[in-house]
Amino acid sequence: MHRYPWLRFSYKKILTQHLLQRGHHAVLVQTVPGMAAEILILSMARWLMCHNPLGLKSCGQCHSCRLMLATSHPDWYQLESDKNTNIIGVDLIRKLIEKIYHHSRLNGAKVVFLVDIEKLTESASGALLKTLEEPPPNTWFFLINYEPSPFLSSLRSRCLVWYLPTMNETEGLIWLKKQISEEPEKLSTALRLSSGAPLAALSLLDLKSWESRLQVCHGLLDNLTGDLLELLPILNHSDVLNRIFWLCSLLIDAGKWNREAGEFISNLDQTKLIVHLSNILSPRDLSISAYEWMICRSRLSRVAGINVELLLTEQLLCWEALIKNHEEIRI
Repeated sequence: MHRYPWLRFSYKKILTQHLLQRGHHAVLVQTVPGMAAEILILSMARWLMCHNPLGLKSCGQCHSCRLMLATSHPDWYQLESDKNTNIIGVDLIRKLIEKIYHHSRLNGAKVVFLVDIEKLTESASGALLKTLEEPPPNTWFFLINYEPSPFLSSLRSRCLVWYLPTMNETEGLIWLKKQISEEPEKLSTALRLSSGAPLAALSLLDLKSWESRLQVCHGLLDNLTGDLLELLPILNHSDVLNRIFWLCSLLIDAGKWNREAGEFISNLDQTKLIVHLSNILSPRDLSISAYEWMICRSRLSRVAGINVELLLTEQLLCWEALIKNHEEIRI
């Protein structure tokens, strides 16, 4: 916790309610990736399961604390999406429910942690909802939501929704400067592209990730008015979702530039490319382009077994047609 100062307020506020016997049995943390929400929940779970808590701190010495530190506590249940399907299905939820209605193995609290609840199927969400309405005694649920979804509204209504906000840019820069030595412009760009989440920004600043982003930027600058299929080998990569996100951020920045809002752009190191985009495409076409790329990204993230190369090829050809059509209109 000491490494992530932005978690302290949430930790203290939520656990103080438990000290006062007013803790909610289900807390849904709404945030963005890269805010260390998992660390916050794990720290709170350790306190809830500790046999000898010291104020708002777990003792770190009891049998329960030692098991939590060894990630082998029998009353700690962490559910994540299936690696093959990228969803949390109803069978996983049913197995969980069967376990938590049994007596606690260590005669203490039971804690359930669900990562990315937007990956719950509708049937899984319904099964979990019933358990949240009538939870077993001394059982606490922690959930993380990165992307709010309408069909999860009933689930959210059974939880205390806790917003874990990002730090402002000044605070984020102060923290990042203590972790890595980089130019302020680069640090600000990483923070803005990470929605202000410090850990996500730090990950982006990793040499490999940063070079991947620059590859997208340079490829776009070199081929924007030529053969856009040259971008296919750049985008068709294991981190295709990140690469499309970076492309979309450039299109959005170009739209800001067109509206004389350049101080709000995210890609501070790519002004030349942003100006180029704003000159080639109208504000309307920039919006259309960003929207279509976002739809493409959504399909890639949600449809299992989709042909990535084919989808990218189709999207690049459609985008090339849009750009050429705009050029013909200008002429």
